[in-house]
Amino acid sequence: MVKAIDAFKEKKQTLGLVPTMGALHKGHLALVKKALKNNDKVVVSIFVNPTQFDNKEDLVKYPRTLEQDVALLRSVSEDAILVYAPTVEDVYAGNTVSETFDFDGLEFEMEGKFRIGHFDGVGTIVKRLFDIIKPDKAYFGEKDFQQLAIIKKLVEKHHIPVTIVPCPIYREPSGLAMSSRNTRLKPAYKEAAPFIYKTLETAKTLFGTKSANKVSQWVEKQFESHSLLKLEYFIIADASTLKTVKRKSNKKAYRAFIAVYADDIRLIDNIALN
Repeated sequence: MVKAIDAFKEKKQTLGLVPTMGALHKGHLALVKKALKNNDKVVVSIFVNPTQFDNKEDLVKYPRTLEQDVALLRSVSEDAILVYAPTVEDVYAGNTVSETFDFDGLEFEMEGKFRIGHFDGVGTIVKRLFDIIKPDKAYFGEKDFQQLAIIKKLVEKHHIPVTIVPCPIYREPSGLAMSSRNTRLKPAYKEAAPFIYKTLETAKTLFGTKSANKVSQWVEKQFESHSLLKLEYFIIADASTLKTVKRKSNKKAYRAFIAVYADDIRLIDNIALN
């Protein structure tokens, strides 16, 4: 990989990076297509990163479909995409532990409260990929909005010469945010899951006239009466600091964040509120 990248750099070719954990879907392909428009070559990394899983069972069950992923990428471009699919040994050299990062408190909000050590794992693998691939631009979806904010902070604090490009959430026709985990949903849960985004859309409308607290209470009530979906959290936060909003201000941008269990599968989503 390093030799191939050095050859591109010698030719002054620009390089985009789309980091993934595989089990690729149309949302990933949208990132890849955007990267191809903006760069001469694109590296798609496919690596299920063990250090960002706080739940070992989730790590074991995470779908691994490398051959299918490569075929999908080939359908997008025959010659402009490189797939980097390292082993755990390649990446961690026998020491599969995270670095410890300070993301100025972003890591302690939302997902950070429920998934201890998760963002140290994310920071470790993304920094490692940036070191190996040295991309000009890297593309991340807004579905993992907190992760996107943390990666921007990683780049800023470690002075990494890469431009982070946020990409809109790619949704199924039902509104459900596309995720590799969706393939594991049993039919009844797959049918129920679009309720998550419908609830977010109504929350956005309510936020125009009601306080953040009232909107949160309304969302919690919707899930209390849902037989299949279990709400883990719903939070309205400042889009830049990710701090839970106490009182609305017209000068700030807000986002609603949600995590829901559909059986044993955890689904996340978010929406801009203003």
